[in-house]
This record gives sequence, C-alpha cells and structure tokens, in this order.
Amino acid sequence: MAGFPTHSTGFSDALVILGAAGIVIPAFARLRVNPVIGFILVGLALGPHGLGVLVPRWPWLFYLTITDPHAIEPYAEFGIVLLLFAIGLELSFRRLWSMRRQVFGVGAAELILCAAAIGGALMVLGEGVSGSIGLGLALALSSTALVLPMVGTSGAVGGGAFAMLLFEDLALVPIIFALSALGPDTGGGWAAMGLVLLKGGITVAVLLIGGRYALPPLFAQAARTKSPELFLAISLLVVILASIATSAAGLSPIVGALLAGLLIAETDYHTEVEVITAPFRGLALGVFLITVGMSIDLAAIGAQWDSLLMAVVGVVAAKAIVTAVLLRLSGTRTGVAAETGLLMSSPSETTLIVLGAAQTAGLVLPETAAFWQTVTAIGLTITPLLARLGSDISRRVERRQARSIDAAADAGDTPRVLLIGFGRVGRLVASMLVRHDRPYLAVDADVDTVSQARRDGFSVLFGDASRPAMIEHLDLGSAAAVVLTMDDPVAQLRLTHSIRADHPALPIVVRARDARHAADLYRAGATDAVPEQLESSLQLSEAVLTEIGLAVGPVIASIHDKRAEQRAEIKEMGDMREPPKERGRRFRDA
Repeated sequence: MAGFPTHSTGFSDALVILGAAGIVIPAFARLRVNPVIGFILVGLALGPHGLGVLVPRWPWLFYLTITDPHAIEPYAEFGIVLLLFAIGLELSFRRLWSMRRQVFGVGAAELILCAAAIGGALMVLGEGVSGSIGLGLALALSSTALVLPMVGTSGAVGGGAFAMLLFEDLALVPIIFALSALGPDTGGGWAAMGLVLLKGGITVAVLLIGGRYALPPLFAQAARTKSPELFLAISLLVVILASIATSAAGLSPIVGALLAGLLIAETDYHTEVEVITAPFRGLALGVFLITVGMSIDLAAIGAQWDSLLMAVVGVVAAKAIVTAVLLRLSGTRTGVAAETGLLMSSPSETTLIVLGAAQTAGLVLPETAAFWQTVTAIGLTITPLLARLGSDISRRVERRQARSIDAAADAGDTPRVLLIGFGRVGRLVASMLVRHDRPYLAVDADVDTVSQARRDGFSVLFGDASRPAMIEHLDLGSAAAVVLTMDDPVAQLRLTHSIRADHPALPIVVRARDARHAADLYRAGATDAVPEQLESSLQLSEAVLTEIGLAVGPVIASIHDKRAEQRAEIKEMGDMREPPKERGRRFRDA
C-alpha cells in the first residue's frame, strides 16, 4: 500500500460514491423512499455546499465528502450514456419507424410550444429576445435520466413521454448550434451546424451498416463462451465506441449510445445485454443524481427563496399545462395526459448543457444562468414527487371518466404464455399454442437453440432465467401461464418456488422426470407437474389397447381416469416429501 494515493481527491470521492450506492439504495428501499431522492440528498449533504464546507475545520470529513464536483461529472455523463443505451435496447427500428409521428409530431410540438410559453413569459418579465429564446429552449427540455426509469418506454404514460424525450435528445445538438448562431458573434454558426449534421449523418449511416453485420456474430461468439464477463465487456465496448464515433462527428455521445442499443435490439441477445448491464446503469445514474444534489446551495436558495419558488412553480405549471393539453388534443385520455404532463414538467440534466451554451454565446448573463441552474437542480429533485402527484391525479380522473374504456381495453388483450426452456418439449408446446392461436414468449440460455428457433419462426428470447432480473423483465404478472420445460430438476424446483412466492395465482405447468420429481414440484407450488415416465407409460398403454381391438373411446376414457388417479397420488406424495437440496444454475430445455 506504500505510495497509494489515499489522500487524493479522486480516491476520497470514489469511496463516497461507492458507499452511497451501497447504503442509499437498500436504506431508502426499506423506508419506501424513491432512491432518486436519496442520491440527491447524499449529494446535497456530502457535497461542497454541505459537509464539504467543514473540511478545513475538521479534516477527517475529507473522506466523507465530495470536494470536487467537477471530477465526477464524466461519470455522471457516462450514466446518461448508459441510460440512452438501455432505451435503445427496448426499441427496434420497426418500433422507431412506427413512432415517427409521435416523435416528430407530438415531440416537436411539445418542445416548441413549451419553449414558446416559457420564453414569452420571460420576455414579458423583461428578458431580452435572444435570452428568452435560449432560456425557453433550455427549460423546455425534460429529464430522460429520471423520467424513463420511473415509467419505462411502453404503456400509455411511458410511450408518450418516451416519444417527446426522444425528440428532445435528438434536438439537443441543433439547439446548441442555433444558440451559438444567435449570439453577438455568430462565427458561422449556421454553416458549422450544417457541417456537423452532414458529418453526423455519415457517421450514423456507417454505424448502422457496420453494426448490422458485425454485432450478431460478435455476440454469438461471446454467448458460446458462457462467460458473463466477456458478454458485459463487449456490450460496454460497443456503447463506448459508438459514443466516441458520434462525439468525434460533433454529435452528442448519447446519440451513439442510442444507436448502439438499437443495433443490439435487432439481435437475439438484447434481453441478456439489458439484464447484464443493469447494475452499471443504476450506479452511473446514481452518480449523476449525486452531482445534481451537489449543485444545490441551500444558503443561496435561502437568500432568494421567493424568486426561486416562483420560477420553479412557473416552469412546472407552464410545461405541465402545455404538455397535457397537447396530449389531450392528440387523443390521449385525460388522466394519462395529466400524469404525463406533470412527469415532463421539470427541467432536465440537458438544461444545464443548453444554459452553458447560452451563456457562452452571450445570450444570458452569468448570474442569470446561475439562477436558472439552481431552478433546474430543484426541479430535478422534485421530479419523483411530481411523478407521484401525477399518478394519483391520473388514478382519480380515470376512475371517474374512463373506467369503462379501460375495462374494454383490458378485455381485448390476450395474456401470453411464457415458456422457459425451448428444446424439444418447449418447441412442441409452442407449436400447440400457435395452432390454437394463443400468444406466447419463450426464453432459452443456449444461443444456437435460440438462433435456430427464430429461423423456424418461433418467438424466442436469448436469456438466462436463473437471474432474478431476467424473471422480473419477463413481467410474469401479466402472463396467462408459465411453462417450465428445462431439463434440470433442481433448477425447476427453485424457479417454481420463486415464481409461486411472487405470483400466488399464476398457473405454473412444469415438465417432471418422474412421479417423485412431480411430487416435489407440487410441493414447491406447481399447478400441474407432468411426469415424462408416466405420460410415456400411458401412451404405450393406449397404443397396446387399441391395437388389440378395443374401442378408442373407452380406451381414452380409461387413460384419462388413470392419469387423474396418478396425479392425485403424486399430489399426496408432495404433501409428505421433504424438499430436495438445491443445485444447478442455468435454465434451458433439453
């Protein structure tokens, strides 16, 4: 340890960040408080405006505080990059194309109208035209880093919010260049923007073409090694290279991250990549939230609390009303429009970037930019509270006005069956579901099995269901049933017990080796356990009886009776047997 830089600022800040990640999430989860608020409070308490001011008096606080907020800003930016990568993983080019009207229609209208409302109000209050435009565009942006982790990218609220946020992320670079062109010294701003867009378009085209052909074989080789570490390394490498490429072309690195996610989403490995990178996204996002907390100066807020309160309320109200009205006019239900409007009403992490660009261009004074940076930090802090308020309002409105509509919509959706394991047994079950026009989704941990099944037209995901995160991703709560066909008896028992504990009413049908294994599965919570040996014996008996001349009808009836007797005996065995010791890891069908 000699010579190790334990007194360096970087080492101290790393300890604080990692300690916060390890303490804040479980502590606030136990208290049922949103971890977003927890991380912001950590940044506020341990940042330069919190305990950091006491370091000169008590030097030991050096190891418990973050004294250089700028040192961890790159990690916060990397967290946003990983978040956009995760968003891309949930998309596909087909879905993106289907959303073009929402993104470039509703998304563009939301940004322009919110900017116009805020900018117009600032002009009335005495701000100059150029400054009002810059501040209006900056404050009209909403937080991708906070909104999407709370509502996702699908569903009524998540889908609408995602379309608007996606347009804002795509518009970020043009906004920055436009503000530069509006400055007193344009310096060829419009020409520079055109050049960047040209270079960016070429870069994006190269990434799309190259990634489409290079990524599938690359991830296939990584999957065959059965090494999660290699899979993770390749995933992060793809994100970093794509972000570097778009940054070099003059675009935002988040554009490259989004493209990387989109390209991987077109492969068979997107679900596994999403699950395996989730912990890193959470940690990096936590670092970003800590930097938000560190930017809050309580002394400065106390000195001008009335002006800040009016500014925060004004921005939130303007954005919420404009967004809700726009969504309502586009056909969105009232409750969903209100919830989405409140969710999108706070400023964004990218607001800070645009404010910096406006200040650099000479559109706003440094003290004005600092004031609105504080407003942005406060807005980011209250985003979870606004989300909760929006959810409560939405529930009340929907109960009164749209209960019948929701019931009809829910009745029209057919829940799908989830198949875990897709070998010979899983394939047969899927074929029967298709024959009876029932939707399903299968998961298997063998890349070659998944590739062949997809070529044959089956709906199969690559993923390891032994990971709890993968099971959460499959959304068992909305499934019609789950079928376990893996050839691993202990893994089946473990997964059956886990699913039953979380979903008491979900039908669980499991393939069993023999009667004793079936009894253990019933004990673990299976709805039906089908022993292979028993079914083989019954089919053999049926064949013999019909071949020697007995009528088919009575034979089939007797087979059904015998199956019912055997099932009752197996269930009685399940009440008596002790559960076996667990072993095994990966879940896949034989």
